[in-house]
Amino acid sequence: MAFFDNHYHRPGTAPGTLVANQKPVTPVTIQLIDYTDSRIEEHRLASARDCQKFLARETKTWIQVNGHVDADTLNGFGEMFDLHDLALEDVINRGQRPKTEVYDDQVFIVAALPAYDGRNLELVQVSLFVGENYLICFCPLAEDPFEPIRKRMRQPGNRHFSNRGIDYLLYALMDFIIDAGFPVLEQFGAQLEALEEDLLDSPDQDTLSSLHKLKRELLTLRRVLWPQRDLVATLMRGEDKLIHMDTLVYFRDCYGHSIQIIELLESFRDMSTGMLDLYLSSVSQRTNDTMRVLTIIATVFIPLTFVVGVYGMNFNHSDSPWAMPELNWYYGYPMVWGVMVMTVLGMVWFFRRRHWI
Repeated sequence: MAFFDNHYHRPGTAPGTLVANQKPVTPVTIQLIDYTDSRIEEHRLASARDCQKFLARETKTWIQVNGHVDADTLNGFGEMFDLHDLALEDVINRGQRPKTEVYDDQVFIVAALPAYDGRNLELVQVSLFVGENYLICFCPLAEDPFEPIRKRMRQPGNRHFSNRGIDYLLYALMDFIIDAGFPVLEQFGAQLEALEEDLLDSPDQDTLSSLHKLKRELLTLRRVLWPQRDLVATLMRGEDKLIHMDTLVYFRDCYGHSIQIIELLESFRDMSTGMLDLYLSSVSQRTNDTMRVLTIIATVFIPLTFVVGVYGMNFNHSDSPWAMPELNWYYGYPMVWGVMVMTVLGMVWFFRRRHWI
């Protein structure tokens, strides 16, 4: 559980209880975009009450709440938009599994936005409430990650947002969340290439630690992206009345992107597993090479030990001519050295002929 960012209430807590498990880290900011076919307005609000005047209009409203939202702010939005208590509980308890829930005339969606800085993998929970003419997005990040979508909406003559319903805005946000996995996997791919080169050149304990860390992050990413694919598939089926038929083709494209990400993720997981086997094989090969060298050295010294052991015996007695007569030879000592040197050279030649060294 240390690898997963899940927060829970104490066992026995009543459902729908809004109690934060940790102190807010970033302040809450509320941004609102109110748009029609011909105009767009942007406002920065102080509280959920400021959204009331926009609900009475026949417009489409996007409310973006950034930062670690507290229970009072969630209660304010819950009363204003009649949000379900269980959905609000999932918002404040981050680390939820990606899913979609239907509550009367609303759709509640939990998605995971992946982010990777080259060292740490972060899975940011994005909570979405979709109504007939509004969309509320809760994101714990201090900076709004959906600024590229805002720039698209500000462009004059942007027919995609102006001529379509709030479901197209939902698609744009989900497409951004899904596509955020591509640059993350691209960085993982670069790390895998670097680790593979290290494994082939000089694998060490640091390489093994980096490989295990990468496998753990890929496992964490897989735990989130698999249910997120099912989430997009649920939206693609168009079973909810808030998703119009002309928007389903865009969700099908989003589903195709999620399939590509899953396939890349599975390929990287297989590569990391194969690289771990490669590391173990490389270490085993290095151990075998070391043992082979030591065995050759020991084998070379076995006959030399035998020779010096024989001539180290004290059998130089004048009563017997067989008591090591070589000890009395004038060139006995250099002859023994010559025999030992020739023995070593002969063994080395034999080993090389057999390709043992």
